[in-house]
Amino acid sequence: MNALTLWLEKYFLPIAGKIGAQKHLVALRDAFIGTIPATMAGAVAVMINALIRDLPVEFFEGYDGNTIPVIREIIAVNGFVWNGTLAIAGLIFVFSWGYNLAKAYGVNELSGGIVSTAATLAGITFSYSTGIAGLSLDDATVTAINEAAEAADVGIAATAAEITSTGWGWLPLSNLDANLFFTAMIIGFVSTWIFAKLMLANITIKLPDSVPPAVSKAFASIIPATAALYAVSIFYFLFDKIVPGTTFLDWIQDVIARPLLGLSQGFGAVILVTLFVQLFWFFGIHGPNVLAPILEGVFGVAQLENIALFQQGGTALVIEEGYKWVRGSFDAYAWYGGSGGTIILIIAILLFSKRKDYRTVANLSVGPGVFNINEPIMFGLPIVLNPMMFVPFLLAPVVSVAIGYFATIAGLVAPVSQQVAWVTPPFLLSFLATGADWRAPIVTLVAMLASFAIWIPFVIAANKMEPATGEGDQAA
Repeated sequence: MNALTLWLEKYFLPIAGKIGAQKHLVALRDAFIGTIPATMAGAVAVMINALIRDLPVEFFEGYDGNTIPVIREIIAVNGFVWNGTLAIAGLIFVFSWGYNLAKAYGVNELSGGIVSTAATLAGITFSYSTGIAGLSLDDATVTAINEAAEAADVGIAATAAEITSTGWGWLPLSNLDANLFFTAMIIGFVSTWIFAKLMLANITIKLPDSVPPAVSKAFASIIPATAALYAVSIFYFLFDKIVPGTTFLDWIQDVIARPLLGLSQGFGAVILVTLFVQLFWFFGIHGPNVLAPILEGVFGVAQLENIALFQQGGTALVIEEGYKWVRGSFDAYAWYGGSGGTIILIIAILLFSKRKDYRTVANLSVGPGVFNINEPIMFGLPIVLNPMMFVPFLLAPVVSVAIGYFATIAGLVAPVSQQVAWVTPPFLLSFLATGADWRAPIVTLVAMLASFAIWIPFVIAANKMEPATGEGDQAA
């Protein structure tokens, strides 16, 4: 065990440290974190609607929340919240990504966010054209359609043989929600990088010191921002010539996003992410933060897709068309008490440990652990760099994830379709995250019991180890 720990310290820890300090990955992590106020507000709206609009239908025949006073109004208000949050989650991320990238380079953060947003939106189609041909309409029908279209100003025109519909000046929500994330990561990075490099090279408009700082900063950003936007726009133009008939966003979705999301649903990918989170944590590095580009950029996008599907058709549509394993699935079935499911270790210590130092730390960690905060047990016991804890700390979450994964794949529990605050206590978290599926807490309990069985032998074995000098005082 000591040999394995030393090997990991020598070869894995330096790599982990470099990844954790890489400024672009840090910026990407912070960009996802920056969207939390909006995404959580949208998640709360969807969750409330699930409880008052979608869930009662399963228990009360003929229930329709949209016809009940007060309930109807709450549903409508939540719809507005969703419109401004999850419906445009990609757009919110675009700005956060550019802002944090500019911050990482030490240039104007606000301009970085604006450049990233403008560059990404520049490649989204603003028009549409569709129609139905091969018809045989009488004159009265043609006249009625054309008059109604003219009155509504909707860009619809009819002839005896076809109906056409055209429009310009609109942005489809399907291009602004989670579908935009991958495109935003690429275009937002390139445009902000160009902007930052030109800013650092001092290729700017310089105004006298007497000019107010806000004005001076804005003018200094003009040349770098213009260059970045033109560079991206030229790329869009060339892309349209090379790949006509599709936007870069749609191409990214087909070539990168969907295959990557598909790969994330494999058991091997899920377990690999779980193991790396635990390895990072074992060396005192916040695993979910380091792996945020994967957890949020892949599994988080899948979760946003599930939330959108739930908004459209409830749990049934999520089961039919959604993703089985998403970001919140880790929290629901493996990270109860924090990464590693450490609330189970706390319970095992309180029941089986005879060590005063362990029991003292466990007692102090119960409160935070209930709300999935595990730093007290991680650094107080400690679990970090503790060879005795290495195997169960890696193994227990893998087993828990496996139980949650296969229960979801087998249809024994609904997929996670809600974004619930990570500090929500276990059982309640999995219940709410799955759209109030009563079976979810049972799956969580089974995972907990399996984890408990893994931790017990190591807690008992630790009873035979004498604390190092001063260890008990430090732990307390």
